[in-house]
Amino acid sequence: MAKRGFLIPLPKSVIGFCFLLLVLNLHQQSMAADDDEDDYVEVDSSSGYDSYNGGVSEQCDTDLRSFLPPPYGNLTNVICKPIWNTFVLRYTQNEEHVMNIIVSALYTTGWVGIGFSRDGMMVGSSAMVGWVNKKGHARIHQYYLQGRKQSEVIQDKGELPLTNVPSSVVLHGATIYLAFQLKFSAMVSQQPILLAFGNAYPRHNHLSAHSDKTAVVFDFSAGSKSSAAATAGSDIGQTKKNHGVLGIIGWGLILPVGAIIPRYFRHKDPLWYYLHSVIQVVGFAIGLTTVLLGRQLYNKINANVPTHRGIGIFVLVLSILQVLAFFLRPNKEAKIRKYWNWYHHWFGRIALFFGALNIVLGIQIGGAGNEWKLGYGFLLSIILIAVIVLEALAWVKRSDKAAMNSFQMNPSP
Repeated sequence: MAKRGFLIPLPKSVIGFCFLLLVLNLHQQSMAADDDEDDYVEVDSSSGYDSYNGGVSEQCDTDLRSFLPPPYGNLTNVICKPIWNTFVLRYTQNEEHVMNIIVSALYTTGWVGIGFSRDGMMVGSSAMVGWVNKKGHARIHQYYLQGRKQSEVIQDKGELPLTNVPSSVVLHGATIYLAFQLKFSAMVSQQPILLAFGNAYPRHNHLSAHSDKTAVVFDFSAGSKSSAAATAGSDIGQTKKNHGVLGIIGWGLILPVGAIIPRYFRHKDPLWYYLHSVIQVVGFAIGLTTVLLGRQLYNKINANVPTHRGIGIFVLVLSILQVLAFFLRPNKEAKIRKYWNWYHHWFGRIALFFGALNIVLGIQIGGAGNEWKLGYGFLLSIILIAVIVLEALAWVKRSDKAAMNSFQMNPSP
């Protein structure tokens, strides 16, 4: 009898998923204190940090004339809207397409920023970012967000049409105010904007990683002081989270589990078949919902994510073909059954691979935090470990069965 080897053959799907683990980016950006010595704007902090009380909606009643420099403190017909978290947006827009913007937020340390985007994405947008360093010096700069790396956030570059009116940063009580003026070529109405803050001070004007952020489609043509913009921004942020969570649950958990069952539990007939069918139908429904939410996001913010969107459509088509294959399954005795099996198995594996790949792309494109990366990386690791263990047990079982058959065919004399 030949000696049993110790090399366990792994399915190609395991090798593919292992490759995905290498794609996950789990790095964290370092945070450091600001120690630059540039020219600065004086800070009004006479009210002290204790003075902040009440909700953000009450901030619209604050008299800006007492602490903001002209023209920002002297503006009339200012529209004020609580927009997200503690952020409040004030603005004016005249017939010459000149827009004054004042962004305020609760502030302790770090930086606060507002960006203008074409598609609601961070990459390619321009932002105004302000902070007050440890020495009490205020800073405000425009940044061009060329990429996601710290080196790709370029200071004093960008596409915002700033006028010659100086921008300003003022710390009044526990609230920081960023004020700047823009002149557009036409009236601004529906405009995707980005809001973010970081708890760590920039170092030499290089921004630290954001602590939280959101994307909002803001209607600058609206004249009422309602909170419609805040509601719209909240809806978009929640839709993005739902899109990501459902994608991970459907394509990252339920469908892989449904694919594991027929490979390793076929001996539990017919239980494996019913479990496989029910789980995959549930996974397909969740995956379809994920695509529909993605379509909503695309329509709302006109997101320019062709790769993520293309892979999502491709995976949806593959999953629909799998559903059709269920209804067109030939009998076991049919000659074409082996071709159906080949088609069903490989189309399923391809769909799972690209579904997992699209989850990774979505996390990267959406600028999700490290908790999303770590969470999906942990889930993917658990599934891979389970597949490896089950594959090893199946290999041992097949080897024992082969050894037993060989013993029975060649009994000892």
